[in-house]
Amino acid sequence: MRTQDAAGQPRAGWSDHLRERFAGEPLKAVSLKVDGLRQPRFERRGEFVITRTGIEGSLVYAASSWLRDDIARHGSASLTLDLLPDHSSERVMAELRHPRGSRSLASHLKSRLGLHGAKAALLYEVLSREQMADPVWLGAAIKALPLTLAAPRPIDEAISTAGGVRLEAMAPNLMLRRLPGVFCAGEMTDWEAPTGGYLLTACLSSGRVVGGGVLDWLRQQA
Repeated sequence: MRTQDAAGQPRAGWSDHLRERFAGEPLKAVSLKVDGLRQPRFERRGEFVITRTGIEGSLVYAASSWLRDDIARHGSASLTLDLLPDHSSERVMAELRHPRGSRSLASHLKSRLGLHGAKAALLYEVLSREQMADPVWLGAAIKALPLTLAAPRPIDEAISTAGGVRLEAMAPNLMLRRLPGVFCAGEMTDWEAPTGGYLLTACLSSGRVVGGGVLDWLRQQA
C-alpha cells in the first residue's frame, strides 16, 4: 500500500471499494509488528480502524514513533499484521486446505477461520486473485500481512504531536533554564505517551508540577 501526505496519522492508499465499504470499520484482536533500524522492534496486540485515507487507532498510535522515524529516514514505513494472533500458522494452513466444496473462498474463510469483514477485505486489498487462491500465499498473508505507509496525516488532524521543548532545557520544576519565569507543561515538552488516559494524566501531572513551580518562583521574586 503506497500513500502520500504529511504529519499525524500514517495513511495508506486504499481502493475505492475498501474506502466506501470499510472506512470506519475496526480491526480487533490483531497484532502489529514493525521491523526496522530501531531496536527493540515494535510488536503489540490490539486494535485499530481503517479510515478513508489509511489507518488510525490505539495500536497505530502506540507504533507511531517507529513508523514516523522510518518514514523520515526512508520515505516510507513497513509493518506487518497478524490477522489471527490466536491461531498458529499450522492451524491456519490446515483450515485453508480443508475442502470447501461449492462454497466461495469468502464463505470458507468466514466458516473455517472467522475471517470476514474488514480483515478479509484487507487480504483482498493486498493480494492478487492468484495469491488469494493459493493456500500458501494466503496463509502467509493472514499471519504477516504487509502494509507500506508513506506519510502521516496533516498536523491539523492529529490528536497529539511529537516534539517540543527538551527536558534538559528545563529545571525540575519545568521552568526554562534560559528564560526564568517561563514554564512548560504537557505537550509543550518533548515526550511521548499513549494517547488517551495516559496522556491526559501525564499532562495534568506536569501541570501540577508547574503550578507549584510558579508559586515558588513568585515567592522568590517578592
